[in-house]
Amino acid sequence: MNGCFPAVLRKCSLEQKRSLLLSLLDSCKSVRELKQIHAQLTTAGLTGDTFATSKVVAFFSASASRCIDYARAVFRTIRNPSIFAWNCMIRSLVAGDNPREAIIFFSQMLKGGFQPNNFTFPFVVKACTDSSAVDFGISVHAHIVKSGLDRDAYVQSSLIHMYSRSNRLEDAYRLFAGSSDRDVVSWNAMIDGYVRTGDLTVASSLFDQMVCKDVVSWNTMITGYSNLGRLEDARKLFDESTRRNIVSWNAMLTGYAKAGDVESARHMFDKMPQRDVVSWNAMIACYSQCNRSIEALLLFDEMRAVCVNPTEATLVCILSACADLGALDRGKRLHSFLDAHRIKLNTVLGTALTDMYAKCGSIEEAIQVFHLIPEKDVLSWNTIIAGLAMHGHVKRCYQLFMEMIQSGSEPDDITFVAMLSSYSHAGMVEEGLRLLDCMSSTFNVTPKAEHYGCVIDLLGRAGLLEKAMELISGMPMEPNAGAWGALLGACRIHGNVELGERVGKHLIALEPEHSGRYVLLSNVYAFAKRWEDARKVRKMMNTRGVSKPPGFSFIEMKGNVHRFIAGDKTHPENELIHQMLREIHERLRREEGYVPDTKQILFDLEEEEREQALSVHSEKLAVAFGLIHRDTESVMRIVKNLRFCTDCHNFMKLVSKVYKQEIVARDRNRFHHFIMGSCSCGDYW
Repeated sequence: MNGCFPAVLRKCSLEQKRSLLLSLLDSCKSVRELKQIHAQLTTAGLTGDTFATSKVVAFFSASASRCIDYARAVFRTIRNPSIFAWNCMIRSLVAGDNPREAIIFFSQMLKGGFQPNNFTFPFVVKACTDSSAVDFGISVHAHIVKSGLDRDAYVQSSLIHMYSRSNRLEDAYRLFAGSSDRDVVSWNAMIDGYVRTGDLTVASSLFDQMVCKDVVSWNTMITGYSNLGRLEDARKLFDESTRRNIVSWNAMLTGYAKAGDVESARHMFDKMPQRDVVSWNAMIACYSQCNRSIEALLLFDEMRAVCVNPTEATLVCILSACADLGALDRGKRLHSFLDAHRIKLNTVLGTALTDMYAKCGSIEEAIQVFHLIPEKDVLSWNTIIAGLAMHGHVKRCYQLFMEMIQSGSEPDDITFVAMLSSYSHAGMVEEGLRLLDCMSSTFNVTPKAEHYGCVIDLLGRAGLLEKAMELISGMPMEPNAGAWGALLGACRIHGNVELGERVGKHLIALEPEHSGRYVLLSNVYAFAKRWEDARKVRKMMNTRGVSKPPGFSFIEMKGNVHRFIAGDKTHPENELIHQMLREIHERLRREEGYVPDTKQILFDLEEEEREQALSVHSEKLAVAFGLIHRDTESVMRIVKNLRFCTDCHNFMKLVSKVYKQEIVARDRNRFHHFIMGSCSCGDYW
C-alpha cells in the first residue's frame, strides 16, 4: 500500500471506500499490510461493518504468524459477529494450540444466541479431541443431533475421530457403521483408534476393507505394526505401499531403533529420500540406547553440518551419549550451545545435563546445574543423589536426600538404591541397615531385591559374610542373582573360598549364560591359587558357549573420544602407545618399586606371562595415550565398562604421583579420583 493511498480514499464515497478496502483485503500478502488496511477501515468509520471486520478477523486468524491476540481484539469490536467470524476465531484457536479457549469461545457463542453451523462443529469437536474434553464433546454431539447436522460427512468424521482418540471405540464404531457416506478421514480415524489400543486384528480388517486408501491409511498401519515390534508385518506394508512419504520411512526407522536393530535402522536411514529432525533423532537415539555412543556423537555432528536444528529429544540423547563416554568437553560444548541459543533449562534438559556432568566426573558442576532446574521431579533428585553416590560423597548424598524430602518430593525405590549404594561405598553398615528398615515404615516404599542386594554388598564389603548370608536367608522374596552376586564378590575380596564356592555354583545354576558369574568364581579360586578349579570353570564357560565381554575404556582428548580394548593393537598410534606403556612401567618400577599384582590372573601362567597380560588392560592403554597427548594442567578422564582390577588401580595411583597427573576414572562401580598417589575411594571399591 503506497503513501498516496490515504489521499485517494479521502476522495471516495463510503461505499467506494468499503469496496476498495475489501478488494485490498483479498489481495493482502502480509500482516503489515493487513494492519494498514484495518487502520484505514477504522479511519473510514467502517469498524461497524460486520462483513468487513469479520474478513479482517478471518485474515488475521489465518495468517502464517497467526496473530491470535490481534484477531481477538478486532473480534471484540464487532457488535454483532457473524457465524463466519465466530468460526474463524474458533478455527484459529484450535489451529494455534489453544483448544480450551476455542471451547470457551464456542460456549460464549451459544450464550449469545448464535446458531453454530456445519463448519462450526468440526472445529469445536476437534478442540474437544485435542484438549481431551470428551465429556464436553459428548454434549456437543447432543447439540449436533438437535441441530440436525449429525448426518453431515465432515461433522461425522470429526465425531468419529474424537471418540476414537478417546478410546470410546464402541461409540466411534456405532457412528461409523451408521454412516452412509464414509470418507477416507472416517476410515482412518477408526483404524487409528484400534491401532492405538493395540487391536491390530480389527485395524487390519478395516484397512483391508478400504477401497481408497491414502498415505495416512498406510502410515497408520505401518506405525501400528512398528510400535508393537511386528517389524516383518510393518516392512511388508511399507514395501507394498505406493504412497510412501517421510512419515512412512520414519515409522520403519523408529521401529528398528526401538527393537535395537542398529544395522537395519541405519540401512533405512541411509536409503531415505529425505530426512527430517524425527529421522535424525530416531537414529541418534538408536545408537545411544544400544551403547554405540561414539556413533551417536558422529551422527549428531553430521546433523549439525546439514543445518538440521536439534530438538530437546536430540539434546537429551547426545547428553546421554556424552555421559556414557565420559566426554566432558563434548558435554560442555553442548551446554554452551544451550546458553548461546537461550534454551532454558526445563526439568528434562536440566536433569540430562546434571547426569552428564556427574557421569563425566565433574560433580561440582553437576550440583550447580541441578540447583538451576526450576521444577525438580523425582528423576532430577535421583540423578544428583546417584551421582554423588558414585563419587563417594555419602554425607552430601544424605544432605540432598533430606532436601528432597523437605521439598515435598517423595523418594522412590531408585532413590533408596542410590542411598544404599552410597553407604556401601563408604562402609557405613549401621546407617545402611537402618535405612533398609525404615523404607516401608517411614517412606512407604517396599524394599525390593535390589535394595537387599545393596545391603548384602555393604555387609560383604565390611567382611560380615555370615550376617550377609543371614540377610539373604531372611529376604521376603526369592533372592535374585544380584544378591548372590554381591555375596560372591565379598567372598572374593575376603578370600572365603568355601562360601564363595557354594555361592558361585548356585549363581551359575541361576544364570548359566551370565559370564560374570563364572569369572567371579574363577577369581575366588585364583586368589586361593586353586588353578585347576579355575581352569575347570573356564572350561565350563567354553563348553557352554559363554564368553566374557572384553574390557574397554574411553578417553576424551581434545573433544575426540578414543576407545581402547584389552590387548588392542588397532589404534593408529599403537606402537607409540605400547612404547609409552613400557616406559611407564619401567619408571614406576624404578621410582616406586611397582610390581604388577598378578593374583587376579585366572590361570597358572608363568609370572612373566601374567605381568604381560596385565600390561595391556584397556585402562592402561588409555593412560599411556593420555600421557602422550596431555596438556600440562589437564585432568585425564577415563571410563571403563568393567570394575578396575587391583593392579590397574595401583598403577593409576602411582602414575598420578610419579607423573603428577590427576586422573578421574569411572569403572562399573564408582568414580576414582587419583591425586598424588592416593584414590578417593580409599582403596575400597
